[in-house]
This record gives sequence, C-alpha cells and structure tokens, in this order.
Amino acid sequence: MTVREKIIEYLSEGEPKYKEELAIHFNLQREDLKDFYKILNALEKEGVVYKSKEGKFQSIGQNQYFLQGTFLQNERGFGFVEGDFGRDIHIGKDYVNGAMQGDRVLVNLLREENGRESPEGEIVKILERKNNQIVGIFNDNKSFGFVVPDNKKILQDIYIPKGRTNGAKAGDKVLIEVTKYPEANKSPEGVVVEVIGQVGEKGTDILSVVKDMGIPDSFSKKTIKYAESLFDVGQEDLKGREDLTDLTTFTIDGADAKDFDDAVSIKKIDIGYKLGVHIADVSHYVKEDTKIDEDAKERGNSVYLLSKVIPMLPERLSNDLCSLKEGVIRLTLSIFMDIDSEGMVRDYRIVKSYIKSKKRLIYDEVSDLLESGTTDKPYLNDLKDDLFMMEELFEILKKKRDKRGAIDFEFPERYIELDERDRPIKIGRLERRVANKIIEEFMLVANETVAESFLKKEIPFLYRVHEDPSLERITDLKRIVGNLGYTLHYKDDLEPQNLKDLIDKSVGTKDEALIKTMVLRSLRKARYSEESLGHFGLSVDFYTHFTSPIRRYSDLMIHRIISKHLDKSLTKKDRDRLEKHLPKIAEHISNTERRAEEAERRIDDIKVAEYMGRFVGQSFTGIIQSVVSFGIYVELENTAEGLIRYEDFNEYMVYNEDNMTAVGERSGRTFSIGDEIRVIVANVNVEEGQIDFILDEDMNE
Repeated sequence: MTVREKIIEYLSEGEPKYKEELAIHFNLQREDLKDFYKILNALEKEGVVYKSKEGKFQSIGQNQYFLQGTFLQNERGFGFVEGDFGRDIHIGKDYVNGAMQGDRVLVNLLREENGRESPEGEIVKILERKNNQIVGIFNDNKSFGFVVPDNKKILQDIYIPKGRTNGAKAGDKVLIEVTKYPEANKSPEGVVVEVIGQVGEKGTDILSVVKDMGIPDSFSKKTIKYAESLFDVGQEDLKGREDLTDLTTFTIDGADAKDFDDAVSIKKIDIGYKLGVHIADVSHYVKEDTKIDEDAKERGNSVYLLSKVIPMLPERLSNDLCSLKEGVIRLTLSIFMDIDSEGMVRDYRIVKSYIKSKKRLIYDEVSDLLESGTTDKPYLNDLKDDLFMMEELFEILKKKRDKRGAIDFEFPERYIELDERDRPIKIGRLERRVANKIIEEFMLVANETVAESFLKKEIPFLYRVHEDPSLERITDLKRIVGNLGYTLHYKDDLEPQNLKDLIDKSVGTKDEALIKTMVLRSLRKARYSEESLGHFGLSVDFYTHFTSPIRRYSDLMIHRIISKHLDKSLTKKDRDRLEKHLPKIAEHISNTERRAEEAERRIDDIKVAEYMGRFVGQSFTGIIQSVVSFGIYVELENTAEGLIRYEDFNEYMVYNEDNMTAVGERSGRTFSIGDEIRVIVANVNVEEGQIDFILDEDMNE
C-alpha cells in the first residue's frame, strides 16, 4: 500500500488529525517529514482530504457533508454547485469565498438544527480555477485599468496594474490573464495579453467569443512550416492505392464552400446500386505524434462562425491538398457499397485510392434539376443520369431508415446574412433541399457500414454514440405534449419509433416545429466513445464519423486505423495503444465539439440580437417555445427568440411547473407552449445576445 493510500485509509476510519499527529501515527523520521507533508498537501489540493481552519485533516470520501462540483454564479452574487450528487447546492452570497463562475470547488454542506444536511452549503476550497483567461472591455483610470468581463456570471471587475495594459485603450475588447484570484475583500488582478479590437469594429464580436471560449485560432510555427513544405500529389503518394481517376466522381456542396472532403459515384448493378463514397485521406499528410497532429487534436474540429472559419488544419491542407477539387488528383479512402432495392448493404469494399473529381456541383443547382427535371447548366446535363439515379437510391435508403424508426427532425436551418462589415442584414429559415438530403443520406450509410465493419473485426475504434434518453426527460416530454393534445405511446422501454410516431402526428400542423423541438430537447447529446453503444436517434446499433476528416479529428483518427488495417500494419502494440488512448481522445473531442457548438450559438445570438435592435418598439407574431419559472420564451417567424419576464406583465403571473403554463392572476389568461401571441421588441443586449419582449396588450385582447 502506498503512503497516499495509507493516509486516506487512516483518515477515513478516525477523527480529523493535525499533520503532526499523522506523522507520529506513521512513525516518521525527521528526514521523511518533508516528503510526507508534500503528499498530504497534494491530497488536500486534489480535494481527497480537507484541512480545516484549525489545521486538522480529514477524509472527504467518508464525510457526507463534503461534496465536489462546479460553481455556477448568479448575477446577484449567490450561486449553485452542481455535480453528480443528484441535486444542486445553493451557495449564499456570504459563502462563495472567492469562487468564480465555472470553478471546481469543495462544498461543506451546512447543517440544520436537527443535525441533518441542508440544501445549502459553503465553498471551503477551490480545487481548480476555470477562468485563467477572461475577455472583457478595458477601462482606463489613468493610474491603473480594470476590465469588465463579457461573461456577466463573473461578477468581479479585473484590476489591471499600471504597466500591464499592453497598450489597451478605453473601450477596447481585451483578453486578460488572471494573475491573482479574488480573496475576502480583494478583486482579482490580471494582465492584458491581447487587444482584440474596439467594440463595434468588424470581427471584434466574433473574435471575442473565440478568445473567451479558449478556442485556438492560430497554428504553431512548426505546423505552418510543415504545411507550406508539402508538394502536390506525386507518383510516390499514389503507390499502394487504387486508381479511380476514370470513375465518374463529383462533389456536391454549398455555393460558398471552400473545402470538399467527400465525393460520390454511382452505377446500376444487378441487385440495385453500387454507391461509392470517397473521402479525402487526411491521414496521409497528418501523421500521429507530429506537431500538426497535436494542433489538430487540440482544436478537435473546425469551427464555423458565420464570416469566420477556424479550421482544424492549415489552409494548405484543408482548402487544397486534402480538398477534392475538380480536375485534380487527390488521395482518398473509398468505400463501395452494393445496395439492393430494399436499401440493404449486401456487400462493401474499403480501399485506399485516388480520384479526379469530374465536377464541383452546388446543392441548389442540383436541387433545381431534381425538383424540376430540367436545368440550364450544361455540366449538369452531362451528369443528369447519375444524379437522378442518386435520387432513386436516396428515396430507398430514407424509406428504410424511416421504417426502422430513425428520427428525422427536418429542421429548416437558420441563416444570417452579413454585409461587408459583418453587420446582419437578413435572418430567416433555410430549407434543406433534396440535394442536401441525398448527400446526408449517403454519408449516413457510409458511416454506419464502416462502424459495423470494424466492430465485427474487433479492432479498437471510435464510435459516434447517442444513448437512450433519461426516464425523467421522457416523463417531462410526455406531460408537455399531453398539454398540446398529443400522446406519447410506449410500453416498457422507449423506442425511437415511439418518438417518430409522435412527430409524424404533428406533421403539417401548427405544432410540428414545436413538437420536434421538444423531442430534440428530451434527448441526450450525441458524443464520441471507444465503445459501440448504439445511436438512439438514428435507430442503429453502430455508427461512426468517417466522412469529414478535414474538419473533425474523430474522422482523422478513424482514417488512421482503417489505413493501418488495410496496409496490414496494425500491430498488437498499436491495438494496445489505441485501447489506452481512445477513451481520453473520445472525451476530449466530445468536449471540443460542445465548445464549437456553444461558440456558434453565441455568435448567432449576438448577430440576431444586433439585427433585432433596429426593430425596438415594433410588434411581431411569435410562438411560445417554453414557459419557465421567471418568464416566457417566444420565437418569431424569422427565428429570433426573446424573453417576456413575468415582472413585465401588467398583472401578477402564476407559474405552474406541472403543466408548464403561466396564468394571469387577474385576467385568468393562460399562456402555454405552442400558443401564438403578439409581442413588442422592448430591448436588446447585443453583447450577451439577448432579446427582451413585452406582451403587445393591444393585439392580445
């Protein structure tokens, strides 16, 4: 047993002890004390043991009054600690003790008079600081400066000593590094490490979110140097690959796309169709344990922020060597699937290959052809047979997916149009058209086939998993849709088909978008895992991400595994290493994906709020999306969402949590999810991406 383990075991069994008492108990000599106290202090820092104000150490694991969690602060000063202990612990303003938003903390539960634990607690130790870098607006006070954080959950302004301002001027958005964290009556201190730009300047708002969320936006010099040193595809690169340059392959993407990581091909065969999905072989250029690999892993994925893209790989790779551009040879991993008339993959083949894309097609132009049957684009006429064949196969695959109960939300995408200065000039909904759906369906079947293949081979792999929803969330969903007049039918265990049936009942009604939103909110987040746990939403037992290695590190990892397997060079050492590292990689890239999604959402909210700022005082029709304890969220037809706070009604509002309604105490009027109401834009906060509505009383009588 190690010294650490002995200390933990002893403290778990007895009363709190001073360090000297512990040293005596373990019969330590003077020369051993320094190392012993180091171990003891490390255990305290990790939150394994707790040192009281009197200096006594006690085990946390055996003490029901100590809990570890994440501190979430309210703008009024109090906060909550959340963790895996089943409930949030309220932290009063006087018991925060220097903790800041997002810190991992140790909480001592306060005891009630009867000795039982209270739902309130006191933060007794900060185990890990979250905010080592903070974005905010710099204020100049001549002899010193201070920064007001963008994140309003960080309540303290950051003091910037004279000489540590890095040339920042009043009104600049800056990134600061915290050098001293808050104590009793002392503000945190910091140093300006980067001036982002003046508020209102082009790009400042987007870059501020990037910096605030810690998204890397520059590559190391070594990575840039490597990317610039790469030559175009040569004969040496083609060795060991299948020549597919005579095969009719093409890409279909958005009009403004710059990287093309997937191409498709199709032909008729006896049983149905041979579908080829050809993916850029990024793993040929980005080798494991290199600096460029390290940079790509740190990013985890590309981030798309309207006018700004933060790529996972340098442009030389993402927009050139690894992009399946028209008319040039590019290295690929190809999967050929023989699919019958029922949509079943009867046979498949995965090969290392190289292609020469015949044409770069655009979603809208292909959709125009398929929806109308004609086109004025000569190059589309040349590929007309292939495109209509793809539409046939798409219908077959979609029918099969629908039959097995896969949930297809069919949400129109929000689009935000910016002018040359990045100011929003139009927002609205963008329908997914047939060409978009065809490519999505082909990528789904490729990802599913690859996942099944490597699961059967028992090779360590990365999977895209979507676990079953929790009983609590489904119970809430059942209650909410019940209030809208719908019934969620299921027996012992909820199946995807049950949710699909619920959505199908709403199709074509005013409740359709709302029901889809409610179902989506009830589901867990998809994530990456080294285990194949199935994908609930797609109603499949195995799924992965194989089709976008330019912009997702998961796919790059999968390509490496596939390539080694195809080369017959996957050794036992490789397998052992994968088994060891895949869980960590899966957790990391799941986190970077969530970070990217949050950044994208924040930028969208900022731009929508900025757009709606020109309509303050004007009235709009909206649909109630949710009713919560503090107000009602309403979405307008143009996708802008805002909050009507109960305090802004002209009467007292009674919130009913059970059926998620709000009732006017005087008028008796009930506000429920799905109701159409008229609202007035009362205020916008562009920095926080928030819109405030008030009820349009004249239009809601």
